[in-house]
Amino acid sequence: MEKRESGKSQEARKKVICDLVHDPIYVPMKEKELAMFLQVAKEDREELRAVLRELLAEGKLMLTGGGKYVKSNGRLLTGTFVSNAKGFGFVEIEGREEDLYIPEEHTGGAFHKDTVEVALLPENEGKRQEAKVVRIIARGMTQVVGTYDRAGDHYGFVVPDNARLPQDIFVPKERSKGAVSGHKVVVEITDYGTDRKSPEGKVVEILGHVGDPGVDIMSIVRNYELPMEFSVKIMNQVERVPQEVSAADRAGRRDLRELDMVTIDGEDARDLDDAVSVSFDGERYHLGVHIADVTNYVQENSALDREALNRGTSVYLVDRVIPMLPHALSNGICSLNAGVDRLALSCLMTVEPTGEILDYEICESVIRVNKRMSYTVVKRLLEEDSLTEKEEEYRQYAALLPMFRQMEKLAEILREKRRKRGSVDFDFPECKIILDQEGHPVEIKPYERNVATDIIEDFMLAANETVAQHFYWMELPFVYRIHDVPDGERIRKLAAFINNFGYYMKAVGRTGQKTSNEEVHPKEIQKLLAKIAGTPEEPMISRLALRSMRQAKYSVECTGHFGLACPYYCHFTSPIRRYPDLQIHRIIKEQLRGRLGEERIAHYRELLPEVAKHASETERRADEAERETDKLKKAEYMEERLGEICEGVVSGITAWGIYVELPNTVEGLVHVSRLPGDYFYYNESKCEMIGEATGRSYRLGMPVKVSVRAADRFSRTVDFDVAE
Repeated sequence: MEKRESGKSQEARKKVICDLVHDPIYVPMKEKELAMFLQVAKEDREELRAVLRELLAEGKLMLTGGGKYVKSNGRLLTGTFVSNAKGFGFVEIEGREEDLYIPEEHTGGAFHKDTVEVALLPENEGKRQEAKVVRIIARGMTQVVGTYDRAGDHYGFVVPDNARLPQDIFVPKERSKGAVSGHKVVVEITDYGTDRKSPEGKVVEILGHVGDPGVDIMSIVRNYELPMEFSVKIMNQVERVPQEVSAADRAGRRDLRELDMVTIDGEDARDLDDAVSVSFDGERYHLGVHIADVTNYVQENSALDREALNRGTSVYLVDRVIPMLPHALSNGICSLNAGVDRLALSCLMTVEPTGEILDYEICESVIRVNKRMSYTVVKRLLEEDSLTEKEEEYRQYAALLPMFRQMEKLAEILREKRRKRGSVDFDFPECKIILDQEGHPVEIKPYERNVATDIIEDFMLAANETVAQHFYWMELPFVYRIHDVPDGERIRKLAAFINNFGYYMKAVGRTGQKTSNEEVHPKEIQKLLAKIAGTPEEPMISRLALRSMRQAKYSVECTGHFGLACPYYCHFTSPIRRYPDLQIHRIIKEQLRGRLGEERIAHYRELLPEVAKHASETERRADEAERETDKLKKAEYMEERLGEICEGVVSGITAWGIYVELPNTVEGLVHVSRLPGDYFYYNESKCEMIGEATGRSYRLGMPVKVSVRAADRFSRTVDFDVAE
């Protein structure tokens, strides 16, 4: 037999091998058994191995942990490995609804966040689809943040902060950088280890001791690889940016400086990137949303632009803001400060009293804000009872008060229009954590939603929809904000669950006709939320409805926004803190200036898919980091309140216990083994924890009194006991 066969002969052998392995009489088979059936001489064994490697790469065969070849259930898939502390993992695959489960024996040495190729394992009815990692394409983590623990004279270990990492990192003494036990460190992975050997690394940075002020937050910053400092090159570029609007800058722009307009933000806001103006001519409202023209100072593909793209978004942590753009820019020439000229992109809308946008214009403008307002002040001005107590404040803003009244009415009109079409509004409280000078939490309070915050939200939504619709019908490359229809299985579970309370939802197809498939119109969710408003089951059903939703993301395809019940939506209003807004501002300006020729359109068609994907990823990273810092400070806050009795509501139920949320938004676990008075079990279909003997149950949204049993800032957990 010749060493090298023709391609045709090679394919024939591959077919024979697959047929043998797939035959139930011979499955599974080891290499030597295959060799015997193929009557391959010893000198051809390497050739057989080459064929087997090819079949493995094509996903037609799989190699079990025992070294046997078995039939692969389908082609190879590529995704991101997500590890679990218990050794198993999952692989997230873009476009696939459910993650693949990777048993511990089939992780193939994959590390958390690795890009891997997997082959599907035979299906087990009723269980999540399993798969096996067959190849690691790229490592996702090169550094780990953790606590150094000196274990001997010549070595130590880094215990990862990330609970998903199942193994500590071995660090030889000569690579410890002088770290001592209790130091928070960044360790670079030099060897990812095996099933029998721990990963190995070297300390590249010592953040400080675990008890030092700020080290806890910095550990989270480094764990999520959030870029902190801007390079010297970027800062030099920022220093060259003019701090005043010149006559050349104003040329060719719509002059809106005589128009009354204000910014309305939180008291501590510094980067003011949106201003609003409203007037009423007796028949229609004229709404202007004016957004800082950041692209005038951030040129495409400059060092500053590449850094903004890399960051994707500003990150708002409990004790600091990590900005997308340097403060010298975002708080300076790009901030719509009162009384000075600023460049903007304006969306000027004519709105009927019904809320319909009759006409609009998108233009480059030069503006001058009259007053820098805060949510608190606008709220007070619109509450007549408080005006007599705030006479000085009233006089200061008296000239603008008629406009604020018109803003209030117009916002109500726009909100009602959205409500009628089915926009879903989940009103769950967010919190503000107040820290002292050393970073310790002293107060946690829910954010207040009021008439002023609603005004800005309603106006920004109107501008975002208008801009998205305009560019959709122009059929130009664009970045949209999309929110897909909820997962059908989750909606079916929600519908089955609410039937227990006498509620129902009907599924509808995209044509609007009632169908038997899984789609649901947002108005059905909205109707459900209206029906349960004020009922004991409202918190429970609202949370389950929210969990049935998909996550919003950026896309070059305009597939609509389910939650807002609108077909066209984008993010246009925050170019200082979100890169997609900055990106579409460039497209808008090129279109307005007539520069979107075939070459530029082709450029954006190639560029934007990756921009949308990266922006979605950095947004999720920022959200996770923000949640982690909140959880950290909430746990630290509760450490000082052990034994206190608190009123709360059941916010989550799992097989291992019930979660209880306090009015200040702190959430903790009551472990199932500590639920008093009975043996409790989890009824998944009813989402209840039920006592076996007494029938006593815990349900989502149920009020419950708890005592603080334990809190741990390092694991970021709070534990409660039910207080009898």
